[in-house]
Amino acid sequence: MKRTHQNGELRLSHANEKVTLVGWVAKRRNLGSLVFIDLRDRSGIVQLVFDETMEESVKDVRNEYVLQVEGIVSERKDKNPKLATGEIEIKVESIKIINTAETTPIIVADETDALEDTRLKYRYLDIRRNQIKNNLILRHEVCLLVRNFLSKLGFVEIETPILCKSTPEGARDYLVPSRISNGKFYALPQSPQLYKQLLMVGGMERYFQIARCFRDEDLRADRQPEFTQIDIEMSFVDEEDVWSVVESLMREIFTQVKGVNLPEFKRLTYVECMSRYGSDKPDTRFGLELNDVTEVFKNTSFEIFKNIIDAKGIINAICLKNGGDKFSRKDLDKLQDYAKVYGAKALSYLKYSNQELSGSIAKVVSDDEKAELIRKFELAENDLLLFIADKKKVAQTALGALRTKLGHDLGLIDESLYNFLWVTNFPMFEYNEEENRYVAAHHPFTSPNLEDVDKLMSNQENCYSRAYDLVLNGYELLSGSIRIHDQKVQAKVFEAIGMSQEEAKDKFGWFIEAFKYGTPPHGGVGIGLERLIMILSGTDNIRDVVAFPKTASASDLMSEAPNSVDEKQLKELGIKLNK
Repeated sequence: MKRTHQNGELRLSHANEKVTLVGWVAKRRNLGSLVFIDLRDRSGIVQLVFDETMEESVKDVRNEYVLQVEGIVSERKDKNPKLATGEIEIKVESIKIINTAETTPIIVADETDALEDTRLKYRYLDIRRNQIKNNLILRHEVCLLVRNFLSKLGFVEIETPILCKSTPEGARDYLVPSRISNGKFYALPQSPQLYKQLLMVGGMERYFQIARCFRDEDLRADRQPEFTQIDIEMSFVDEEDVWSVVESLMREIFTQVKGVNLPEFKRLTYVECMSRYGSDKPDTRFGLELNDVTEVFKNTSFEIFKNIIDAKGIINAICLKNGGDKFSRKDLDKLQDYAKVYGAKALSYLKYSNQELSGSIAKVVSDDEKAELIRKFELAENDLLLFIADKKKVAQTALGALRTKLGHDLGLIDESLYNFLWVTNFPMFEYNEEENRYVAAHHPFTSPNLEDVDKLMSNQENCYSRAYDLVLNGYELLSGSIRIHDQKVQAKVFEAIGMSQEEAKDKFGWFIEAFKYGTPPHGGVGIGLERLIMILSGTDNIRDVVAFPKTASASDLMSEAPNSVDEKQLKELGIKLNK
């Protein structure tokens, strides 16, 4: 199809040129003897002008018709400063209707009133809107930046298999039945984890991949069942080497895309994060940090607090400066309901006014305890204290979630900031109540801290790892670790999570075998591409940065997947469905 220019690139410097353009009709306006049409292609919109001699040829043209036009670029009298092409228009001399269009089920414009489900069902129309189109272009640009940047540092892009073996030590796998080997299954990779480590064993030293990953897990606004990660692995490195590469990459992306110089990447251990923010992915663009006030109540006569302390729980509090009059009793009840979602049994509060504390626990807190709280928080008129007393993890997590909610609700967050935080020294294990055993907190190939190797069997609760996350504005942007390269340590980790040698061989034998033949120290990261683009584009919905996303129930409304298949296909695969 002949065209001389992209619609959005035309400027006043093109005046008097004859051009051929193609695109979709974005808007039509009739003004007496003149007809104006905004013609849209991927690059933008340009205004077409049809005089009375052309009126008959466009009488049937409607929104989303596909046109080819020839005409002369002319200076507009009524310039539009909001439009990149707003200084010019095209005086059309000939037109060809390439295709017609029915009335669309969504408004194809920057502002649309369509529900998200409707937009997903007609995603190809939604992509014509600037918001989705620009996000997809941004995604492309970031991928290009990543490829060029890492290639210059000596990284090699290598694809790893999509059909692989199921290794159920993490999220659920998506399974693919084998027609050739009836009764056996492939799994779609949750990440290229094992393969990228084998590439290090293979001597590639520096690998990366913009990799598709699949996890059968419950969804939320920042999660999809199939997603993309920027996968990086390096040999002969420690944490500092990995972090240096990642920080340089992020600085390159944010300089090129947002035009900002990033501040220092701060670091906190997992334990520090949980105690200060109640989250391992805290938003550090605002304060409102948690405070452990258990010591204040060590001699309390308040039975609820006393019982929690005796059961080795903790009492955490946050202080809302000048926040006392921002919350009615009804508002505080709503905050309590929110905290209960995270397992907290109750949310207590005290307000400071006229040099006195009042509130839900004012009558059961002693004068000495009140004085200590006033001193500790340097309370001033109208300050508000919120308390959660519970098991350590519950108290921290619930109050941390409440902190984040208050940060958004009260406008405490500076949206112009990009705060990166390395969270380090994650627990090596976490206790699985259902299975009554410790499981790998990250994955079973994460190296324990060298000083904690002796704790693998005897003190798993206090065993920490060389795992790390990079958090950006409250989102977990990447996860990674230094891997185990010592066979003896790997065997101990398997034993620590209750995996027998036979089970380890069955699940990972092909992987473990490779480690007998000279494995270098290595480590890496997997960066969530969609989350990165989500933040760069300013949306909080991951579906806005995916071309054809799934809903929260993991369905594709456009293609109607997942769907049933016919009996012949199932028979070939040796599968019979339970009715």
